[in-house]
Amino acid sequence: MSHNVGNDTKAQYEELKKIIDEMKGLSNPLIEVLHKAQEIFGYLPPEVQHFVADELDVPVSQVFGVVTFYNFFSMKPRGKHMINVCMGTACFVKGAPKLMDMLSNELSINVGETTNDGVFTLNAVRCVGACSLAPIFVVDEESYGKIDTQDRLKEIITQYRANA
Repeated sequence: MSHNVGNDTKAQYEELKKIIDEMKGLSNPLIEVLHKAQEIFGYLPPEVQHFVADELDVPVSQVFGVVTFYNFFSMKPRGKHMINVCMGTACFVKGAPKLMDMLSNELSINVGETTNDGVFTLNAVRCVGACSLAPIFVVDEESYGKIDTQDRLKEIITQYRANA
């Protein structure tokens, strides 16, 4: 099967093919290949999933199943920074819905969306294991707890935007 590849992504597909060829000997390399593909492309659109399926000689349905099962894979472009708002019980009770609204307003996006400038993607997660800091959100690996004012939130977002 031939893939319709633009010049700008040709190098990305060549890089991915090289990685797949190196990993073909491993037992069940699909998840590792998908991680590498997402690193290369930034996300896993259908055409990349088809390419991986063809190259590994597995059904596209199997690739799609893995991509949709694990939340670290994305079929849509993600922002440079992932913002995960904890919606666990403690955070929810202590104001997570208000925190989510503040973030949504500040970024002008809803949950699951990416800002137009490609800097942030906003997600809700079940628990981050920092209940004493409720409500909390995590940007990449950095946690921000007890955020209850728009000013403090704006400060944090501005810092990340400045470094983007």
